[in-house]
Amino acid sequence: MRIYHNQVANTLNKNMAPIWLIFGDEPWQKNDALSQIKHQAQQQGFSELIRFYVDDKFDWSLLEQEYNSLSLFSNQRMIELELSSNKIGDVGSKKLIQLCDNLSPDILLILHGAKLDAANQKRKWFKAVESKGVFLPIYDIEGKQLSQWIYQQAQQLNLNLHQDLTLMLAKLFEGNLLALSQELAKLSLLFQQQQVSVEDAENIIIKQAKFSAFQLTDSMLKGDINKCITMLEQLQQEGIAVAQLIWPIHKEISQLLAMQEQLSQGKSLSELYSQYRIWDKRKPLYKNALTQISASNLAHAQIRLAQTDLITKTSVEFNGYILLADVISALYHGESLHKLSLNYEFS
Repeated sequence: MRIYHNQVANTLNKNMAPIWLIFGDEPWQKNDALSQIKHQAQQQGFSELIRFYVDDKFDWSLLEQEYNSLSLFSNQRMIELELSSNKIGDVGSKKLIQLCDNLSPDILLILHGAKLDAANQKRKWFKAVESKGVFLPIYDIEGKQLSQWIYQQAQQLNLNLHQDLTLMLAKLFEGNLLALSQELAKLSLLFQQQQVSVEDAENIIIKQAKFSAFQLTDSMLKGDINKCITMLEQLQQEGIAVAQLIWPIHKEISQLLAMQEQLSQGKSLSELYSQYRIWDKRKPLYKNALTQISASNLAHAQIRLAQTDLITKTSVEFNGYILLADVISALYHGESLHKLSLNYEFS
């Protein structure tokens, strides 16, 4: 049986399957699912947990011996296998298939690892194990689903978030549910059931660091290049990796290109704000960017950003922060920094 993360609790309440497979790269959902499964198992008497880390040198006979042995401490046990690679080899495949033919009601087997591609999901061992248990593929939560996730977490925490704050949190923490869950818990402790506004959260979340990638892209949309350069200098001093800044800049440039294309096809700004879930405080930033930045400059900056990404990954001779400043400048000027004679230095 295949389920998704939001179905874990209901599935556990109905039936404790003898085998669970949790595969994916998003850590919060994976850890939460594992925690729920183990907690429910403990409630049902599975009081002993045995963990194995499976790499290419793993002795699969250890799993077989543990599964078939009698425990001195508990009649019911959990055996957890963390796979370092989804390629378990012929021996591992045979052992898991054999195990599926002789399942014990007193043992809960939990396997987890990185994202499984389609080819691995078609392997004999995986089909055999999935047929006897529950498969939980972990996917990134994005867009509307992320906003829904925030709403559900807030309800569990008795946290009252303003709608614009939900959108801001989704934008700020997309791709990092672990950090987002920690911030929601913090807001719950500080505000309890009192409604939390964007301004309240900004003072606690965004301003706790001197500058963030979120603030950098806001200044980029505003067209304040000097502020962007100041931020880049500070981010470099803080040791923030260039790669961490490339992604949010790329995302904004790609979105602006898509929005401009839709504007040319007759869509209104209000429709775009709704489509891209842009909250009120950021609407003037996008209006400025869409008015001041041409489509050709966006395309030009996008190419330069791709070049920056490649250069920073393959060479140590170039300062990636200067290259990022050049990309941001190209949005509004369409020319490189040395042509504009902007004077600044990155240490």
